Amino acid sequence: MSLSKTIPASQFTRNFGRYRLRAQREAVAVSSHGQITGYFVGPDEYEEFKRFQASRRSFATVELSDEKAKAIGKSRMDPRHAHLDSLLRRK
Repeated sequence: MSLSKTIPASQFTRNFGRYRLRAQREAVAVSSHGQITGYFVGPDEYEEFKRFQASRRSFATVELSDEKAKAIGKSRMDPRHAHLDSLLRRK
């Protein structure tokens, strides 16, 4: 989102009702001193974000079972994506 579409914090507080309604359609970027300091979003969008965040999980490879580690080691890329190998060879 560009800075020109952001709402200064002072305007946001003065016109909260307007931006509360707008947040039901799209995220509202709020700025202070020319920098975005946060986004005001509707409850549906926030809940979707929280579900996405909860679905992401990182782990250390040492946490994998031997069976899963072997399966990953044996996996191969689908031949349809072979053209992407050239991207890895670029320096």
